[in-house]
Amino acid sequence: MATIEELRKTRLKKLEAIRKSLVSPYPEKTKRTHSIEEAVRDFAKLSRSKKEVILAGRIKSQRGHGGSAFLDIEDGSTGSPQGGTGKIQAFLREDRLGESGYKFFSDNFDIGDFIEIRGTLFKTKKGERTIEAAGFKMLAKSLLPLPEKWHGLKDVEERFRKRYLDLIFNSETREKFKTRAKIVKEIRNFLENEGFLEVETPILQPIYGGAKAKPFKTHLNALDIDLYLRISPELYLKRLLIGGFDKVYEIGKCFRNEGVDRSHNPDFTMLEFYWAYADYKELMKLTEKLLETVVKNVFAKNEIEYEGKKIKFKAPFARIEFDQLLKKHTKIKINDINLEALKKEAQRLGVKVEEGMTKSEVADEIYKKFCLPLIEQPTFIINHPLGAFPLAKAQESNPQKLANFQLIVAGWETVNAFSELNDPLEQKKRFEEQEKFFRSGLEEAQRMDKDFLEALEHGMPPSAGFGMGIDRLVALLTNSHSLREVILFPTMRPRD
Repeated sequence: MATIEELRKTRLKKLEAIRKSLVSPYPEKTKRTHSIEEAVRDFAKLSRSKKEVILAGRIKSQRGHGGSAFLDIEDGSTGSPQGGTGKIQAFLREDRLGESGYKFFSDNFDIGDFIEIRGTLFKTKKGERTIEAAGFKMLAKSLLPLPEKWHGLKDVEERFRKRYLDLIFNSETREKFKTRAKIVKEIRNFLENEGFLEVETPILQPIYGGAKAKPFKTHLNALDIDLYLRISPELYLKRLLIGGFDKVYEIGKCFRNEGVDRSHNPDFTMLEFYWAYADYKELMKLTEKLLETVVKNVFAKNEIEYEGKKIKFKAPFARIEFDQLLKKHTKIKINDINLEALKKEAQRLGVKVEEGMTKSEVADEIYKKFCLPLIEQPTFIINHPLGAFPLAKAQESNPQKLANFQLIVAGWETVNAFSELNDPLEQKKRFEEQEKFFRSGLEEAQRMDKDFLEALEHGMPPSAGFGMGIDRLVALLTNSHSLREVILFPTMRPRD
């Protein structure tokens, strides 16, 4: 069996032969008249009229029969809104193309090449929709062969590393990313209809903030300053509330220099929106409406299946307080226990506690291990302990609890949201506490942002803020086990 390099050398010889015949193996354009999907959709009309069409696509298979050949060609039109398919059979025969023309095809074309075919449409005796070639043209000569056993590939990571091959071979993969695009489109439509304005905020920031995470650091030579890839757009979106916008949202990339696992990728897509004159309770209702609308518009129903479980997006979603949930599954009464005692409980439960962790952070680690995986249906976990989120407002009725919620679905944390802290003095105090944690070695602590505090002193209306990982939502809605399945080019460890 020939090696990849031997096959490549053979194709290079064919490439040289094509060029010697004064034919371009990579022409500038094609005269395509129809996508394959359009040709298949209008097949009856086009075949009856005997009108010539010009189709183009990649050769996916090739079968020779003496002086004739059958090809399966495919373009990217599969799954268009009009229905149909992006695949069709092509029939080439020597007595139609001429001896020299057919020989040029048989000597130089391989599976994987892109071809343009001019001809008429007909059905074979087996009912196969086919274009009979009256002429053809090389559009792109491929130098590497397509893998023969890609569908049965044992090293699944290879499909993530070479996503282009995954897309070539797996229609399921292509459909998954088309569904992702539909989900994002429906989110935008919903927010636009609710009066939110889409904005863009800096990705390179002099001070990172808006979440607990270790950032990526870079240096801007022109100004000789260090900058950070944003971990969240939150503080800039809040500046827009201060500036007079009441409803703003952004869908964009965020970056966190942390581990890679099933639910984390160093760069990921985040939706954040901020709503002036609203609180977290109103935001829960809007969240229910958002997800109900998106799921129904994308899937034509309010129920999906995730890893064998039926998940229903129908308001009202279940709600439970953080301390009640923790008590239910671990017997820990978070309001009646101090930090040292909580650390001992964590160790007893096998939860790793790092130096410098606060009470709320230890509780969160316990919650993630013993509570979060048990939640299947959409559930709001509300009123985390004070300290969990330095940018969240505390409840007026109980200052030891935050006015916040997280939405958990099938064990995935999909949404983090709260009534936004708009007291500049309290915010400064919390930033100072975070700075102490940072100096003690906690790299994920939030930093002091003096410019944001100055903006906050000009006054920010009472507001609610919402953050959702788009990748996690898409993984959930497309029944994908890992974020790598729904990110076109996930971060991978280099082979060498």
